[in-house]
Amino acid sequence: MVKIRLASQITTDSVVDGKGLRTVIWCQGCTHHCQGCHNLDTQDLKGGFEQEIDDVVQTVLAVKLQSGVTFSGGEPMLQPVACTAIAEQLKSKGVNIWCYTGFTFEELIKRPDCLEFLQYIDVLIDGKFELALKSYDLLFKGSANQRIIDVPESLKEKKVVLYEPLP
Repeated sequence: MVKIRLASQITTDSVVDGKGLRTVIWCQGCTHHCQGCHNLDTQDLKGGFEQEIDDVVQTVLAVKLQSGVTFSGGEPMLQPVACTAIAEQLKSKGVNIWCYTGFTFEELIKRPDCLEFLQYIDVLIDGKFELALKSYDLLFKGSANQRIIDVPESLKEKKVVLYEPLP
C-alpha cells in the first residue's frame, strides 16, 4: 500500500495557503534548500512520519466548510505517486486542489510522474522562494518570481496560463 511522508498533522482552516478556507497536507522532504525558507523542519527527506493514503483522504474529507486542499511542504513533487493517489481520490469528490512547488511548471511537465499529479491540480504556485524577491504584499506566494498557475488551462493550452482572477 502506498504511503506518504508527512511533516506534520494535516492543518485545517488556513487562509494563507490558497483561496478560501483550506486544508493543508504538509509533505516532508525538500531538496531546494531556499535561502530564507520558513519551513526548514520539512527539508529532511527521512524526517516526519509515514501515513496511509486512505487515512489522509479520510481526514481531509471529514473536514467541514473547506474551500479546498493545498499540498505544501517540503516539496510535494518529490512524492508524486503518493500525492497523485491522494489528489485523485479528493478530486473525485469535487475537492479543489492547490499545490506549492519549488520546481517550475516547465520542469514538471517533463516528468511523467509529476505530469500525472498535475492532472488533478487546479492551481500551482511554482518556483523556488527567492529571498531577494520576498514581499509581504504578494498574495499566496512568498517571492515575486513565483507564479500562480491555472493548471487545467495551462495543460490544455500547452503553455503557462496564470490563475485569474485573484481575489
